[in-house]
This record gives sequence, structure tokens and C-alpha cells, in this order.
Amino acid sequence: MTVLESAGLGLLRAIDPERAHGIALAALRLGLAPSPGLVTSERLRTSIAGLGLANPVGLAAGFDKNATALHGLERAGFGFVEVGATTPRPQPGNPKPRLFRLTEDKAAINRFGFNNDGMEAMARRLRTRPSQMITGLNLGANKDSTDRAADFTTVLTHCGPYIDFATVNVSSPNTERLRDLQGKDALAALLAGVMEAQKGLPSQIPVFLKIAPDLDARGLKDVAEVALASGVSGIIATNTTLARDGLLSRHAGEKGGLSGQPLFDKSTRVLARLASLTNGQIPLIGVGGISNAHQAYEKIRAGASAVQLYTAMVYSGLSLVNDIATGLETLLVRDGFANISEATGTGIQDWS
Repeated sequence: MTVLESAGLGLLRAIDPERAHGIALAALRLGLAPSPGLVTSERLRTSIAGLGLANPVGLAAGFDKNATALHGLERAGFGFVEVGATTPRPQPGNPKPRLFRLTEDKAAINRFGFNNDGMEAMARRLRTRPSQMITGLNLGANKDSTDRAADFTTVLTHCGPYIDFATVNVSSPNTERLRDLQGKDALAALLAGVMEAQKGLPSQIPVFLKIAPDLDARGLKDVAEVALASGVSGIIATNTTLARDGLLSRHAGEKGGLSGQPLFDKSTRVLARLASLTNGQIPLIGVGGISNAHQAYEKIRAGASAVQLYTAMVYSGLSLVNDIATGLETLLVRDGFANISEATGTGIQDWS
């Protein structure tokens, strides 16, 4: 991290978190944010569900909810970027304040509630996205929808022609009863509709499923079975958690989803269990608590083919992307792997 980036992060952390987030996006749009560029190599290049990635380090959904900073993100060094979540109709989300820094825990709690500009605005922006950047869209449902399953297919149908992949997000804790869609029957019906909508797109883009870290053993088994049967291209594990174990911050009691460092162990154990349940039949993307290359590597070894970041950038800045990619290269060389794919799943037993 440069002195300038460190100073900028210090200033941002001195103001309201949601306002700081808006300023960070504006800096990306204006070309004022750090632009470290892309780190890639034969070891880091990989493919997931037919998507060729220059490196396995992605941006998680939620950072650029409305795809307003895509050209700035193209210069940040990510191997792939996910925007959204997007719902059919615009919605304001939950009342403010709804984002909290837990500095002592290197974490955050949010209860945004799918605040976004809606699929019409999203489609307009995605039409002019950087053509060389692998870009996906997180699909969501309106809070007041009478048919939430249909909302996912509506957004996919409308925005699908302009994206490289889509993610079915039934794991946000901030839309009431949304996680009920992770139940076996409901999830099977939902994914059947989404996959049918995918067949109608000009290109058969991959569809991923994003799950919560709070599923019990039975729930995780059901998710694995449904995912394999449905034909989805991969699973993203995991979203934020409702757990609050061991937190130190005065904001620990805030309602919403917890992300950042305290999520690492929990989400990685879910990832490893999912890897065992799916037995390499479907690629996994590891998310949750990654703040350095060693933790990214642990996700890979626990079964992930790629990883995604978000909260750690609040504390370490955009330079973290290149730090992790460079660090992964070093770790792969150390362990004698010619490519990141060779390391995937080699440490599942460590998280059993």
C-alpha cells in the first residue's frame, strides 16, 4: 500500500461508512483511485465454467451495486467482477444507517436490503461495460414482490445479453424470508425457472448460486444436491453471516449480515464441506474474510477454483487485489504447482 493510498483510506474511515463507499466509487469513476493494473501469469490464469480468468481474484457483489464504476474497476487488477444485486424495480433499501464498520474486528455489518437502481438502469450501464473484463450480475428480488422466484428470471432475461455470468442470490439476510428460498423444494423450483430463462438468452452464460454460511449440515447437503441436479455452473460460498461470535466492536449488536475477518473460518469450513459433497463435479468460488494471499490460498486449497473480496478493501485498499494475486503466485511456486487449478481442493481435510 502506498503512502497516498494509506492516507486516503484514513480519511475515508473518518466519515460515515456509506458516504465513504460512495466517495470510493466516485474516485474510481473519475480515475482518481489507485490503478495497479492486472497481475497474471501461466500459474494464475484459470477457467471457471468456460470463463477464462487472467487471475482467480474477483470482486464480490455489493461493492458496485449499480455498475457505475466498471471502467475504474477494470484498472484495479481483478480477474473478474460481480455487480449488483439488481432487482426488477428500483428500490431504496432499508433506512439509514445501514452500514457499520467494526474496525477492531476488521469487519462490517450491513443491512442494505437490496438498494439498487433496478434492472433498466443496470442494463443500460452493462451495455457499455469494458469488453475485456469478465463481468457478472448478482440477481435479486424486490422486497415487496409477490413472486420472488419470478423476479430472478425477469432480471436475468433483461440483463443477460450484457453479462458474462449471473448469480442467483438467495442468501442475503437483509430481505425478509429471502433465505427461505434455500430450502430444497423452493430452491429446486427457483433454479428450474432461472435455467429455463438462461436457455432463452443469446449466449448460454454460466449461472452460479450464492449460499449463506449459516446452513446446517442437512441444509448444505440439500443445496449441493439441488445445485448438481439443476445444471447451475457453480456455487459461491458464502454470503454474510448472522452469527456474532467473539466480536469486539461496539457495533457488534447491529442487525444485518456480518462480513470480513470474523467470517473466514466459518465460510471456509462451509466451502470445504461443499467441496466434499459435490466431489469436484461443480466449481466453487470462495468468499468471506479474505484479507491476504495466505487466506486466499486457504480458500483455494479448501476447494475453491477462484475467490472474491470486498470488506478487506475497506481496511487495505485496492492494492490488496494485486498483493493477493502476487502472493498466490509465490505460494504456488513454493508448493510446486504449475497452475492454480492444481492446488484446488488439496487442503479440504484441514477444514473437515
